[in-house]
Amino acid sequence: MEIADMLSPEGVIPALRVTSKKQALQELARRAAEVVRQPERAIFEVLVERERLGTTGVGNGIAIPHGKLADLDRLHALFARLETPVDFDAIDEQPVDLVCVLLAPEQAGADHLKALARVSRLLRDRSVCEKLRGSDSRDAIYALLTEPANSRAA
Repeated sequence: MEIADMLSPEGVIPALRVTSKKQALQELARRAAEVVRQPERAIFEVLVERERLGTTGVGNGIAIPHGKLADLDRLHALFARLETPVDFDAIDEQPVDLVCVLLAPEQAGADHLKALARVSRLLRDRSVCEKLRGSDSRDAIYALLTEPANSRAA
């Protein structure tokens, strides 16, 4: 599964202005509602419920909030570069400035886990993250995120 299968250019937010984890999740739920055509409240509740299980702040300034919604037809992703890093209760206790939201259908099972692994692998690449942090263009960020993995390996 490639990121381009889950992420559209409209799902890229190049400069999200928030001041807290809760506000980030609220704003991302609002933006996701527009992209996936699901109720904002349902998306927010799914993301918050997942955070209660344990932080999705995976370290190095990255968070991958995710959850499942009954009425989705496929996996969806949103990506936001925060204007100012926020405390996300990350495992390394560092603030987060790159956030990738994954929303999956209830029955997604292994596809949901594969998508999480794919995003996690991409965002573990420090050079990709540096480029993402250095770009304020939606198109440039989308291109970086959707570049085929084999072309980055060279």
